[in-house]
Amino acid sequence: MGTIEEYLAGLAPDKGAALRRVIDVARQVVPDAEEGTSYGMPALRLAGRPLIGITAAAKHLSVFPFSPAVVEAVAPDLAGFALSKGTIRFSVERPLPDDVVERVVRLRRAELDG
Repeated sequence: MGTIEEYLAGLAPDKGAALRRVIDVARQVVPDAEEGTSYGMPALRLAGRPLIGITAAAKHLSVFPFSPAVVEAVAPDLAGFALSKGTIRFSVERPLPDDVVERVVRLRRAELDG
């Protein structure tokens, strides 16, 4: 997989726009993050370590903060969203709230800085 921008360009416009919003919010929080891949998915990386990854599936979009603790910390703010140990799933019709994306990125950065 290539960079985030290459990945987004290959998606349906609505899915690409929804995932781009997540990346744009993440970049506002951590402007020094770099595009790359982690665990085979497009991701923002900080100091060579994965910060947040994204993917699109047939029926949902996913954000990967690479941390079960981060997902657990924001779970109360994501009632009705599908969550697993290290994944937050959402849809074009029901995007992730920007404030939750900001919190995910801040928490993950704190882990990486810790």
